[in-house]
Amino acid sequence: MNEVLKHKIDHNFHRMLTSVKWVIFAVISGIVVGLTGTAFYFCLVKVTRLRHTFPWIIWLLPVGGLCIVGAYQLLHDEKDTGTNLVLSSIHSGDDLPLRMAPLIFVSTLITHLCGGSTGREGAALQLGGSIGNEIGKLFRFDEKDKHIMTMCGMSAAFSALFGTPMAAAIFSMEVVSVGIMHYAALVPCVISSLIACSIAAFFGAEAEAFPVNTIPAFTVESAVKISVLAALCALISILFCMMLHGSEHLYQKLFKNRYLRIFAGGCIVIVLTLLVGNQDYSGSGIELIERCMEGIVVPELFVMKMLFTAVTLGAGFKGGEIVPSFCIGGSFGCLFGSLLGFSPPLCTAVGMTAVFCGVTNCPISSLLISFELFGYEGMPYFLLTVAFSYMLSGYYGLYHSQKIMYSKFKTNYINKKVQ
Repeated sequence: MNEVLKHKIDHNFHRMLTSVKWVIFAVISGIVVGLTGTAFYFCLVKVTRLRHTFPWIIWLLPVGGLCIVGAYQLLHDEKDTGTNLVLSSIHSGDDLPLRMAPLIFVSTLITHLCGGSTGREGAALQLGGSIGNEIGKLFRFDEKDKHIMTMCGMSAAFSALFGTPMAAAIFSMEVVSVGIMHYAALVPCVISSLIACSIAAFFGAEAEAFPVNTIPAFTVESAVKISVLAALCALISILFCMMLHGSEHLYQKLFKNRYLRIFAGGCIVIVLTLLVGNQDYSGSGIELIERCMEGIVVPELFVMKMLFTAVTLGAGFKGGEIVPSFCIGGSFGCLFGSLLGFSPPLCTAVGMTAVFCGVTNCPISSLLISFELFGYEGMPYFLLTVAFSYMLSGYYGLYHSQKIMYSKFKTNYINKKVQ
């Protein structure tokens, strides 16, 4: 009996020590990654302002591309697969080098400065993941614990950059293996996310928010309209993923040399910009989202943003796909609402949520981020949107290393990578 009691005491003591360990390292991760992410945020704000002040900088995009490829080659990281490498490091223990952090930091700034059409959260996942993994290496964590530190860093960087700690905490656990949540990382991810968000707010980083002032009553008619919009956005998310992956393969087929590939991509973006007549599609697209929330949209906006983003990222420029996916979904939603005469701001919010869910295959994170960005008043609409978008977007996704563990249509274990 004494042996059983002693075993229980030892087990509980070990569990308590483990909990204390994760709290401590979550705080460390939140502080380190939070400070880095905050610095990244303000650098992005600065380069974006420079691009707006001096529009001619876009002519330097091909040269900026050459600098990006040169930097990766200089640090012997030519085969870097970006966010896919972060996810595969959690799946299979692939090496996640610390040099990924400064490379993605600088190359994303160059892309945004010179007018490439990319986001920032994809860069944040790489930035935070590599730093978190390095902290795990520094303190000689085993492979499983390093995976948790990687997710911890991803949550912290996402939270610092976007100001959505609730979604950031869950996203890094949900995006790795769809259908399986790594709940062992819950406490570390929550703590690091909240700390990073607080640090960013302390230094004046503005959290993204697009409040929907008027929410129509949730009726059968309005539910049907939103369901149709969610279904259409699921198809758009599939198209966007196909365009991103297709453009990458086309570039690789046409231009075997990385320098030539990214230079050509920069030239194509410049030509497209000249044809459009403005630089609205440069950068992440936050300004376009703000216009859509006011009900201002041009019909071709969502198509053009998909095209610009696919051309930019396919060529090898760095950044992210998440904010562009928000822009694509928001602009289509605004157009849908304007045509039907049904609350364009709400349809913008629904479109953003639906496409984000479709391209990431993360329904819980999508629901949480809709609450943080748009408020809780539209909960029935967002809940319905996430359900339809997740089911109808199939097995497509932004990240080839993401695994779909369970079927979206049956309770079957399938363990397949996204298309």
